[in-house]
Amino acid sequence: MKRINSSVIALSLFAGMMYTHAQEKKQLTLDEAVQLGIQNSKSLKIDAAKIEEATADLLEAKNRQLPELKVSGSYMYLPIKPTIDLKIPGVSSAGGPEVHQVAFGSANLSVPIYSGGRIKYGIQSAKYLVEASKLSTENDKIAIAYNVAQAYNNLFKANQSIKVLEENLTASQKRDETFLKLENNGVIARNDRLKANLQTSNIELQLLEAKNNYNIANINMDLLLGLPESTEIEVDQNYIDESDDVKPVDFYLNEAKENRKDLQALDQQRKAAELGTKAAKAENLPSIALTGGYVAADVPKFLTLYNAVNVGVGISYNLSNLWKENSSLKQSKAREMQLSATNELLNDNIKLDVNKEYQNTDFSKKRIAVFEKSAEQANENYRITKNKYDNGLATMTELLDADAAQIAANVGVINAKADAALAYRKLLQTTGTLTIK
Repeated sequence: MKRINSSVIALSLFAGMMYTHAQEKKQLTLDEAVQLGIQNSKSLKIDAAKIEEATADLLEAKNRQLPELKVSGSYMYLPIKPTIDLKIPGVSSAGGPEVHQVAFGSANLSVPIYSGGRIKYGIQSAKYLVEASKLSTENDKIAIAYNVAQAYNNLFKANQSIKVLEENLTASQKRDETFLKLENNGVIARNDRLKANLQTSNIELQLLEAKNNYNIANINMDLLLGLPESTEIEVDQNYIDESDDVKPVDFYLNEAKENRKDLQALDQQRKAAELGTKAAKAENLPSIALTGGYVAADVPKFLTLYNAVNVGVGISYNLSNLWKENSSLKQSKAREMQLSATNELLNDNIKLDVNKEYQNTDFSKKRIAVFEKSAEQANENYRITKNKYDNGLATMTELLDADAAQIAANVGVINAKADAALAYRKLLQTTGTLTIK
């Protein structure tokens, strides 16, 4: 009975381990991976905080156009009898009441009427900066989408290399078994069999390296997507066929001008800077506000004051502006010049990036045809060499060289297709049109 229980427990533990291991695997399409990457991006969380900060600045700017209402009150106890000397003709302060406490309260209201445009310009400038923050976030999302695609591509290439090498290792090991039998029967020399064994060892080393690259690529993907590092991601190879026909380069240049979020964000910043200059000029203008107030006071046995309501217009002007230079204006103009130069530089960089990635995309597509032709030649060469070797017309070295060339060519085709798909996504990123589904 104990043996049965032990067996059941062992089987249960084994099944649990297998289930846990299966739990760690996650199959993801490229679009699903991009979505996860965006949802869990730490840099986008920073961007969200920046948007909140810009929104708070906008709220602060809007608050400046609202009325200011201040209420104050005070109570004072006077331990020593104060000296009161009334200057009212015919009224004597001698023998007046003893004053030991005073209560005073007031309410003041100020409604801005005119501020030279500072409030209006401040609100509009803050709106532009909020929009700039949002556009910068969209630009970062596109960059993250490409980074995830790049990591996904690396994982796919590593996985495909493992598959090809495992197939070739199996074939090489079977060939070693055949050659061992041939050696034992005296058909081939021991040296030829050892050459074949060496080829198998080389494939094993390549496979170890490919698995190592895969593990590193998988960990990188897990971190990008916010998944546990033990998660094994299974990729969908259909993405390598998603690229469209490449259009003329002028098409992508126009797309970049219309869709680049960083360019649009910079445009919003320039508009905000222009309004900042207008607001700085308005500092030399007076401010006008409608004012109102209420005052009440109570001095027991001496004075009671209430219903002291006042209304009026207040004008404020800083006379020091007559001899002080407007430093805010100079700073704002310098900011405009900086953003203008940045805009020119960004436009130049966009043209360079689009042309560069256009050439890389075109090059990557042409590489596929070359690698496919090379693979056909390598496969045919191996077939012919193998036939010659079987008929004693080729050496073992020639056969192994043909086999190695065949492996490299087949892996090259897969990598070329994956690189072409990634290059096309990079081109779309430089135009600001990389789709985030």
